[in-house]
Amino acid sequence: MSFQVKEPVLVIGLGGVGSKLANEAKNTLNSDCLMISNDSKDFSSENESIHVSTNSIINPSVQLIRGSTYKISEEIKSKISQYSTIVLMTNLAGKAGSAIAPVVSEICKETGKGLISFAVMPFKYEKEKIFNSGISLKRVRENSQCTIVLDNDSLLESNPDLTAKTCYNIANSAIMHVIKSLGTTEISSETNILTTSKDGQNMENSLRDSLKMLYENAPPNAIKSSMLYVAGGENIPVGVINSIKNITGGITNGSNLQISMSSSDESKIVMLSSVQTMTKFDNYDPLGMIPQEQTLDWDTPDCSIDCKLDLYQLE
Repeated sequence: MSFQVKEPVLVIGLGGVGSKLANEAKNTLNSDCLMISNDSKDFSSENESIHVSTNSIINPSVQLIRGSTYKISEEIKSKISQYSTIVLMTNLAGKAGSAIAPVVSEICKETGKGLISFAVMPFKYEKEKIFNSGISLKRVRENSQCTIVLDNDSLLESNPDLTAKTCYNIANSAIMHVIKSLGTTEISSETNILTTSKDGQNMENSLRDSLKMLYENAPPNAIKSSMLYVAGGENIPVGVINSIKNITGGITNGSNLQISMSSSDESKIVMLSSVQTMTKFDNYDPLGMIPQEQTLDWDTPDCSIDCKLDLYQLE
């Protein structure tokens, strides 16, 4: 099945990166925008916002931000109540994104909203962020009708010469390609891996890097269908497009391959692939390999609150 976007649409941005993506996406979708963060610096005056207060804690943990988000869940419900489709933009490498995303996605599921989630995963060297990002992604996938994941680490693996800032710009550009096509192309209602390449390459090399990035996230036999977004396609020879289609179809499931052309000053490939088995992100949680039916898990993700208890030390 494919995800159906129904109006009215609300784009929600979580944290700094998520808010920037949401602000750009709202113009493309001609929709409303809501920003949610524990840092008011992430907000802009032209969009609605909800501040997650952690009171006097300057450097709150992911669990504290999440617990504080639950306190304002009714306010979030009120803001999304009038919309049919929610587009959630979050960077799970950031504290705000990984803390708030499970809460917002849970609220959307409970209220029966159509939810498509875009999640950016951390670099491998950000070891302190890996576990929380994996836990958050698991919850978001369970609560969303469609989840689109872009892995910064696999992008850097394919292009080790890139700076972190350049990786962020490439990832944001790839996400916007998908956002622009939401009204015209079908996206599988499952977990989808978003891959791309750096700028300035020919189409064959761009496709190669996209495939390499994909296979660092999921095994080849896990791919159910693929969508190729060909940026600048109107300036590319038809023979090259056909060659790209044949190459991709021979590697992935050719019967479920679609191509979407878009106008752009740059020429590159952005690839969106639906996967049906476990991805590398399931390994971010050490217990993730255990089958779900053989584990006990809390319905509410780990969170903490400031109880302000006066506990005296006993000598």
